[in-house]
Amino acid sequence: MPSPAAAPADPRLIDSRQAALRLLVVLGVSTLGNSGMYVLSVVLPAIQADFGVDRGQASFPYALTMIGFGIGGVLCGRWADRYGLARVVTIGAVALAAGYVIAALAPGLLVFDLAHGVLIGGLGVGCAFVPLIADTSLWWDRRRGIAVAVCASGNYLAGTLWPPIIQFGVEQYGWRPTYIALGIIGGVGMALLATLLRQRPPMVQHSAPTAASAPALDRDRPFGLSPGQAQAALFVAGVGCCVAMSMPQVHIVAYCADLGYGAARGATMLSLMLGFGIVSRLASGWISDRIGGLRTLLLGSVLQCVALLLFLPFDGLASLFVISALFGLFQGGIVPSYAIIIRESFAPQEAGARVGTVILGTLIGMALGGWMSGKVFDLTGSYTAAFVNGIAWNLLNFSIAFWLYTRSRRARALAAAAAARA
Repeated sequence: MPSPAAAPADPRLIDSRQAALRLLVVLGVSTLGNSGMYVLSVVLPAIQADFGVDRGQASFPYALTMIGFGIGGVLCGRWADRYGLARVVTIGAVALAAGYVIAALAPGLLVFDLAHGVLIGGLGVGCAFVPLIADTSLWWDRRRGIAVAVCASGNYLAGTLWPPIIQFGVEQYGWRPTYIALGIIGGVGMALLATLLRQRPPMVQHSAPTAASAPALDRDRPFGLSPGQAQAALFVAGVGCCVAMSMPQVHIVAYCADLGYGAARGATMLSLMLGFGIVSRLASGWISDRIGGLRTLLLGSVLQCVALLLFLPFDGLASLFVISALFGLFQGGIVPSYAIIIRESFAPQEAGARVGTVILGTLIGMALGGWMSGKVFDLTGSYTAAFVNGIAWNLLNFSIAFWLYTRSRRARALAAAAAARA
């Protein structure tokens, strides 16, 4: 079957009104598909009680969802390159609906785990992030950074919209009927939006980066490293930042319940956190267009660490609301910055595969952090140690980002000296 990518493209579509309308459509797909990332944060106490398991076991489906999301993102990105975005989103819509329904009918945790890992995470959420970002980057040139940020914000828009709705459904009807409703709404909505994504994206040639945003690096030696070494460094950095990031995102509802504030307060905090994450992603997209992806990553890493530190001395209700908002505002732009770093530092024809690989690292970090925080809680009976664990992983992320930054400065200096001698 011929690939949709083989069809000729109209370069006038780049940065066009049609590109803007398509961006709204993919934002809708992302908002619906990414409900699977946040549903477990809300239903965690109900799952623990229903299946009679401890906090670590109840957190494990989240880990599988994130791992499935990471692997599925790579696969769905490749499928979108070959068969077009519309078909991939349609597959994701069917998988998301089936996953929610199967999870709702699960007699035990094993079936629930598989439904989340394979269907909800692997195909449902998997089609709703990496392929959408890759597609968006092919419709925009001058404003690529902010366009990618808008697309990536669908992930946090889902986190803002869905937790209060899910919490209401759990309280009024139970978690199982709520899952069925999510499957119907998400599956039908994504399938309808997929019909608007049949247009093939324009072939955007890699344009020369601006002086403000692009390091003067040899793309065969990013950061003065081999491409494999640079890719591995970014992969580990992605794991580190997202182990730290997942601690509040996955456990804020359970943490509030343990403190006596109730799960509903925690769901509101999660919604607030992710709502401010939208602001962060948009602001970071604007910033990265001016200072570059690597500096944006460094800034986000420092600020996320500050927010995690604030969780240690303050556990009052008002304090937690403020810190949750700050955490969302500080960390929302970290993950999209990796896509910008790769576009700046690696050969453009490798961008899709390399972005998917780094996003896989971030999702492994989310999976590991969600499970690890629950396990640390089980061992210590407190979330204090879990926050300290998140801070340690955040420092790993910062160390790698700072190391790459120093290497990039050295590489620019060497390139400038060579140019002066020539």
